[in-house]
Amino acid sequence: MAVTVAADSLGIGAFDLDSGLELRSPWTEDDLQAVIRSVYRQVLGNDHLMQSERLVSSESLLRQGNITVREFVRSVAKSELYRGKFFHSNPQNRLIELNYKHLLGRAPYDESEIAFHTDLYIKEGYDAEIDSYIDSQEYLEAFGENIVPYYRGFASQLGQKTVGFNRMFRLYRGYANSDRSQFGSNKARLTREVAQNATNAILFPTAATKATANPTAKLAGVSAGDSGRIYLIQVSNGSTKANRTQIRLDHVSYLVPYNQLSTKLQQIGKSGDKILSVTIAK
Repeated sequence: MAVTVAADSLGIGAFDLDSGLELRSPWTEDDLQAVIRSVYRQVLGNDHLMQSERLVSSESLLRQGNITVREFVRSVAKSELYRGKFFHSNPQNRLIELNYKHLLGRAPYDESEIAFHTDLYIKEGYDAEIDSYIDSQEYLEAFGENIVPYYRGFASQLGQKTVGFNRMFRLYRGYANSDRSQFGSNKARLTREVAQNATNAILFPTAATKATANPTAKLAGVSAGDSGRIYLIQVSNGSTKANRTQIRLDHVSYLVPYNQLSTKLQQIGKSGDKILSVTIAK
């Protein structure tokens, strides 16, 4: 069942139908294919997979019973396919965020988790970094040998920190969204929150388009304490003329008190400029 009545708007409705998929014996070829598709979708962050990119040898080993679903997950995460999509194209903090999301189904909780994996990669390399998630007690307790990893915390927070619920929405931007096509490109999503040990507002899932990538569309309203704060709005400012190439593009920042925030955001929206972020100014 969906976690809230707003599940479809939050982008988690379809996810609920796909969580906890297990390869149980005796299974059929249809069961196997469903598990394989689910592993690719989860581990590859819902990114498009061409037929030629499938890990045929690993699929065969799974079909023959020579490896478990957990080992199939490991083979995908260690493959050149995964490396090409996420390792080579992302800074390390972003890769760690995605490894938590893809392999443990949650967001990082605090700076110590980021620091641990950064240090592990530097000392022992990529394979050890991937193994640390899949060989962890947390993975075994959550998924065992034959359950496909899934995004935890939407239906239950059992065994998890509450802060992970909000942070997961920053990483999970809707069932139809790919981790390589999200608004924000390859930048880490949780650097500031994790470093400050702070939570974040829940944002509605967005497509990577100007019209829907408005980070001010929050699920919950601001607290009463926000009224005295100053907000930093970062804007990508561009001007175009009909049938002409873009002639001006730069970034503009505005410092706006809370009581003027809504008006300023409306003004920016009407101007056609693109809101990149809205944060509380230090």
